[in-house]
Amino acid sequence: MIRFLTAGESHGKKLTTIVEGFPSNLKLNAEFINQELKRRQSGYGRGGRMKIESDEVQILSGVRYGKTLGSPITLQINNNDWSNWTEIMSSEEKKYKSQPVTVPRPGHADVVGVTKYDYDDIRNSIERSSARETAARVAATSVAKRFLEEFGITVGSFVESIGGIYPEKNFLDKLLQNKLRKDFSAETLAAKADKSSVRVLEKEHEKKIIRKIQNAKSRGDTLGGTFVVAATGMPVGLGSFVHYDRKLNVGIASAISSINAVKGVEIGAGFKTSDAFGSEVHDVIVVKEGGITRKTNYAGGIEGGVSTGLPIIVRAAMKPIATLMTPIETIDLKTGRKIKARRERSDFTAVPACAVIAEGMLAWAIAELFFEKFGGDSMKEIKRNYAAWIKSGSKNVFNNFK
Repeated sequence: MIRFLTAGESHGKKLTTIVEGFPSNLKLNAEFINQELKRRQSGYGRGGRMKIESDEVQILSGVRYGKTLGSPITLQINNNDWSNWTEIMSSEEKKYKSQPVTVPRPGHADVVGVTKYDYDDIRNSIERSSARETAARVAATSVAKRFLEEFGITVGSFVESIGGIYPEKNFLDKLLQNKLRKDFSAETLAAKADKSSVRVLEKEHEKKIIRKIQNAKSRGDTLGGTFVVAATGMPVGLGSFVHYDRKLNVGIASAISSINAVKGVEIGAGFKTSDAFGSEVHDVIVVKEGGITRKTNYAGGIEGGVSTGLPIIVRAAMKPIATLMTPIETIDLKTGRKIKARRERSDFTAVPACAVIAEGMLAWAIAELFFEKFGGDSMKEIKRNYAAWIKSGSKNVFNNFK
């Protein structure tokens, strides 16, 4: 019911995305999207590309006078670095002799790209598999974030670790134990994380991570890490256990794992639950304020593929970036000989940025199933559908047994 498509190469002229399926009369402006793009570019450990680019979106279609029309929304971001790559990345027939890239980087899409698409130049793999594409993705998913805000659903994230440096007191534990203030929101969580240059929640933790990143820089190496993304204000009932592909957790896992360099995704307590007794990790059901809730949230806000109304909690792991300034061994595809991998301008770590991208992807996964349940052509129609569900929702579940 909603979808987006991104286009563009890392050093191409522009990045473009078309977003389809959102209703009319949703308030949307470039300022909101640009703020999300700015958050994606932030973070200690980013590389030289961030000094060149200052991402700003142009809304080319689908919005008039600050409101969506219900038609496809076209968003565009210029690549400032294009001016340095006009000949190398020209769309015209090649008119000069260029040196093809033949030395792949372990851990990147270099080899699989040239194999799958029959390229004779790794540059063709590099350009589209680059994480630069996620700028267009953040622009697209910002529309979903803006939509969900209209229903009190907010999405936020924080970095849990970089390079194996974890906090002494992990806020994830509070989320899982459901020990949150009544006014807690994912939006305030994100705002707190944004105050840190590495998007962590404690100053001492930040200092330790920065030292680790500085060490990686001096070694010409890179670092991965883990982050947590959450959604609050969730209604009960998004998703379904009826079919495998309609489960909320399936959509979320797919969306988060699609982000470059993400190698693992957990919902709620995830793998830790496999080591515990069932009595320790199943969330006790209680009545609160006339409705059903849980004492804890080890399930991460999802049971049987359906949202419980508690915060959605997702933890993900990002591997170290494949491009190293002190390269490791590979082969030259032209000669088959051993050689050190090539360098390509890159970050030392991008975990803070990855967490921001994951916010957008989580928002999109939730919005997909939100539309499935409450969909309509205008914001007025969807709000009417949503209000009717809330009125007859989980607080009245007792009526089913009378």
